[in-house]
Amino acid sequence: MQQPIEYLNGVSAVRGDLFRKELSIFNIQDLLEHYPLRHLDKTKIDEILQLNPNQEYAQIVGKITSIQMAGDKRTKRLIAQLKDQSGTIELVWFQGISWAEKMLHVGQAYLVFGRLAFFMGKPQIAHPEMEVFHPEMTAGKAKMEPVYPTTEKLKSRGLNGKAIGKITEDLFRKVNPSDLPENLPESLLNKFKLMPRFQAMYQIHFPGSEALHKQAIRRIKFEELFFAQYTVQSLRAGRHRFSRGRTFQRVGELFNQFYEHHLPFSLTGAQKKVLKEIRKDMGSGHQMNRLLQYDVCSGKTMVALLSMLIAADNGFQSVLMAPTEILAQQHFHTIKELLKDMPVNLALLTGSTPSKARKQILASCIQEEIHILIGTHAIIEDQVQFGKLGFAVVDEQHKFGVAQRAKLWSKSEIPPHVLVMTATPIPRTLALTAYGDLDYSIIDELPPGRKPIATYHKMEQARPQVMDFIRKEIELGRQAYIIYPLIEESSKLDYENLYKGYEEVKSFFPEPKFWISMVHGKQPTDQKESNMKKFVSGDTQIMVSTTVIEVGVNVPNASVMVIESAEKFGLSQLHQLRGRVGRGSEKSYCILLTGNKLSRDARERLQIMTETNDGFKIAEKDLEIRGPGDMEGTRQSGAILFKLANIVDDKLMLEAARDAVTAILEDDFELLKPENVCIKSHLHQRKSKTGWSKIS
Repeated sequence: MQQPIEYLNGVSAVRGDLFRKELSIFNIQDLLEHYPLRHLDKTKIDEILQLNPNQEYAQIVGKITSIQMAGDKRTKRLIAQLKDQSGTIELVWFQGISWAEKMLHVGQAYLVFGRLAFFMGKPQIAHPEMEVFHPEMTAGKAKMEPVYPTTEKLKSRGLNGKAIGKITEDLFRKVNPSDLPENLPESLLNKFKLMPRFQAMYQIHFPGSEALHKQAIRRIKFEELFFAQYTVQSLRAGRHRFSRGRTFQRVGELFNQFYEHHLPFSLTGAQKKVLKEIRKDMGSGHQMNRLLQYDVCSGKTMVALLSMLIAADNGFQSVLMAPTEILAQQHFHTIKELLKDMPVNLALLTGSTPSKARKQILASCIQEEIHILIGTHAIIEDQVQFGKLGFAVVDEQHKFGVAQRAKLWSKSEIPPHVLVMTATPIPRTLALTAYGDLDYSIIDELPPGRKPIATYHKMEQARPQVMDFIRKEIELGRQAYIIYPLIEESSKLDYENLYKGYEEVKSFFPEPKFWISMVHGKQPTDQKESNMKKFVSGDTQIMVSTTVIEVGVNVPNASVMVIESAEKFGLSQLHQLRGRVGRGSEKSYCILLTGNKLSRDARERLQIMTETNDGFKIAEKDLEIRGPGDMEGTRQSGAILFKLANIVDDKLMLEAARDAVTAILEDDFELLKPENVCIKSHLHQRKSKTGWSKIS
């Protein structure tokens, strides 16, 4: 299976090089996993009269009755009429006309396959696949012919979809079940009624029937999901079994004093559940490595603080690392205010901390005088050391690289317990796949007193009314955000739009009656921080910005979020931006401004935003609309590449595969039992092929 592709008949050195460059097919195993796009059922012939607009493809046998050229030099096309016993269909070529002219002969019978369209109510196939028809093509054969994905460069070397099929068919004459040994235990094959591996691989390429093809696809999908789950879950299970961690044996005076006397509001059920999970991890003797997912405004800071108080009760220090100075300062001031009447020492360390204060903080950390250190990337610098670090919180974890986070863990001989937090809700299926190596907690309830944000979609012509509404809110003492999109491919144009928008906003809100901050990514850091601070402090009433404020700006007085060209944003980003308001006790509003021409997907996104504030429902819908894509933003290293499985369509199968993996790991972690040796052997074989890496 690992022999180079050139070992096969019909693959020269030149073709082998093209296979590698064009399709990443290096060896025989790769070719077997290069699955067909579709199959042509040579026994199933459509009658032209029975064709209908809901039919995607058609396969017809008929005779050419006429061939003619149409159009001028620019719109030149070849049109042929194909007739069967029921009617006539039009075949059209816009390219490759000279080849089609040589191929086609009036009165000759052809087998035709292609994508069906209707023009002026009549059936038509453009650029059909054709071959001269012989009666023996269908007689006595129940053959489904594979059509493989290929490229123009491969076609130029005679490797079209059919040619790849012939090479694959020739390969199957040489391989046998011992070359593709079973990699799933017999108990799983029986439980889920799965086809054996070798049979599935053959039937996925050359199925004897549509039913067998479906069974083969189901088997290979389960296999892909099973081994994806095994990889991430074994990392997690191994950490649970073998990692050392500080044992926090008690919930002591600091936690209880704060919980009973200083907690500003009652915890939600979701917060209590997450705290119980964290407390259990902390007392296990193994390092906690937990992902905390939360919706905007759901009170994750309180969970992080209570967890850090448990660490302090057990004599350990904590750190909280945030991606920006603004966010670090907000965490510091929020927590300092909450702990003002308690004997807990806090410190803030960022890039702008004065050198004298910095030296004092570094010394205090080593001497264990600081219980909680809050900061930015400055925390992970080599000179920052701790006397007894036991707990680490990483906020907005997707903003940090794996190596950056790993530096935190190395600041203690026994790795600290780790809580990584993300404000981007992820559907459960995606989380199980991307974060299966982490323990997983969710806060999906808003604290009491928080009012839902009212969201409205308005067209461009409603801009004056939107500006009037902002003015009324400002007159009531509130503040507003106005956000412009930023698309990297046209960043110059976007900044021009931002400045143009800024001038337009100034025309609606002239100084000195109104003051406006502008923030974008190309500003010098000090200017950006200064403009943000002015808005946070209330010195400016309006912030005109790009998505640089998507996370980390907490202004409870801001009650209006206007998102310009909202159709250009994804659902997740729209939800994050909306979460910048609704943080105070006053009613808040999000207004989605768009042009009049909207795609169907854009309309669907905007409708969802106006219907719900639930980030997890929005994330599920986003996954449905866009599909999993490359999971950008959910996994920073490693790859989860499925050739057939789809975590949206195969959600139930993913859950079943996960449960199967869990049961095997609990029963036989080392895979020593005879029935599990096949799993171990397969993992060893593919170890060098897949770049998995755990998030920690």
